[in-house]
Amino acid sequence: MTPEALADLVRTSAAQVLATRGADTAVLPATVTVERPRNPEHGDYATNVALQVAKKAGLAPRDFAQELADALVATDGIDSAEIAGPGFVNLRLAADAQGEQIRQVLTLGDAYGRGETLQGRKINLEFVSANPTGPIHLGGTRWAAVGDALGRILGAQGSDVTREYYFNDAGAQIDRFVRSLIAGAKGEPAPEDGYAGAYITDIAAEVLRQEPSALSLPEDERNETFRRIGVELMFEEIKKSLHEFGTDFDVFFHEDSLHQSGAVEKAVQSLKDDGSLYHADGAWWLRSTEFGDDKDRVVIKSDGAPAYIAGDIAYLQDKIGRGFDLNIYMLGADHHGYIARLKAAASAMGHDPDVVEVLIGQMVNLVSAGKPVRMSKRAGTVITMEDLVEAVGVDAARYELTRYSVDSSLDIDLDLLRKHSDENPVYYVQYAHARLASLQRNAADLGLKYSNDADFGLLTLDREGDLIRTIGEFPNVLQRAAELREPHRVARYLESLAGAFHKFYAVAQVLPKGDEEATPLTSARLALCEAARQVFANGLALLGVSAPERM
Repeated sequence: MTPEALADLVRTSAAQVLATRGADTAVLPATVTVERPRNPEHGDYATNVALQVAKKAGLAPRDFAQELADALVATDGIDSAEIAGPGFVNLRLAADAQGEQIRQVLTLGDAYGRGETLQGRKINLEFVSANPTGPIHLGGTRWAAVGDALGRILGAQGSDVTREYYFNDAGAQIDRFVRSLIAGAKGEPAPEDGYAGAYITDIAAEVLRQEPSALSLPEDERNETFRRIGVELMFEEIKKSLHEFGTDFDVFFHEDSLHQSGAVEKAVQSLKDDGSLYHADGAWWLRSTEFGDDKDRVVIKSDGAPAYIAGDIAYLQDKIGRGFDLNIYMLGADHHGYIARLKAAASAMGHDPDVVEVLIGQMVNLVSAGKPVRMSKRAGTVITMEDLVEAVGVDAARYELTRYSVDSSLDIDLDLLRKHSDENPVYYVQYAHARLASLQRNAADLGLKYSNDADFGLLTLDREGDLIRTIGEFPNVLQRAAELREPHRVARYLESLAGAFHKFYAVAQVLPKGDEEATPLTSARLALCEAARQVFANGLALLGVSAPERM
């Protein structure tokens, strides 16, 4: 019996109790909550449905809970149902019923844990979007790991997800990048407001290799040559780094295209026409305070140039025009103001502000030997994605970056991530998968293989039940991770699953030893172990982390 099946059973039984009492069954929620108690001595699962609905139905909660418990305990698969506190019902499942969870995992395989809560949603997920003026720094690396994992998790709930990278290839930062390349090509120091690092010298040299006469061109042509080639080289390097990090995008959208196509001008004119912009102090302002922003925003500056928000407005309009009903922006710690302004822009254009969702990520720091790591080999003082990957590898980097909530700052301990011990979270989880894979190989050497036809009623040890119930939590973990946009829930779950497996393995002999013969219990435990291995593989895949079979 899966947690979902148990919840359905509790709701059906509660409806029968209400009907018998002549009460309205409409007071029942669509989905009844069934959770594992914090204290396992209280039972396998508990429900608070009696507390939720009894008074609405004109019944005393404990009386309703007792009648519900009586109805449940009379059902196949329920070993006991006891009342606790003001009306909680604690449940214990029969071992064979609980073992159905194993059968479901083995039947569904890679699809186990997936749901349909976001079926029909078309989601645009924009993340990383680093300026094409240098390698991806640690903040962008965090979004590369978290954004990619979130895209996988949203897709696992049935949504149609488009991963999008927005290249800010227009504006002052590109001008500074070009001046830095030209200085590098001349062998001069970087401009005071420019970019420094070995990567600037490398790109400048490649521009000269492709266009040997670039420095001798008239100033405008020279600048355009360095801009055109330099930005494209940086662009390709960023894409290559992301791909090697396991993060690929469906769409690379160029900010400059919005200006070149006239989309910005068109969007601004539309807002002028409907009165959402007003003219004051020589500039055009969005009436964003009317839509919940803390102040009105300049869209067209007094010199006639579009402010940055003008591009944001045109970009959002473009996304909505492509049919996305939810647009998730994953932005850095200095972008809190974008939440209100993007929602205001959506409202001003006549859309529901909830088509916009903004996630803000906090800073990432590297620590080694208890001290901050500040120097990069290629980018001067900015630590990059390549620096982190070189230090600990892709798997460790991705896992560590996704196992924390993004709204908290993060210190990554490089020394810890290099350890091959249970102290290292990614090693702890991957080792559990490798150990389970090894167990199945050893079983095969003995001529044994797991089967979903095993007698799961034989799995009566507390540690066996705990592992089965932990496996059963996976679908709900994925659903909550998608709903709350929190991939770290999957990582933390995998660590709890690893803990449950190691505790089980310490007390339960899985394979026969010496001259021992395999028994029905051997088959049941092999199936349980394979179900655990499958869940590890599924969870790690959603985080974009490998599930090694040998370590």
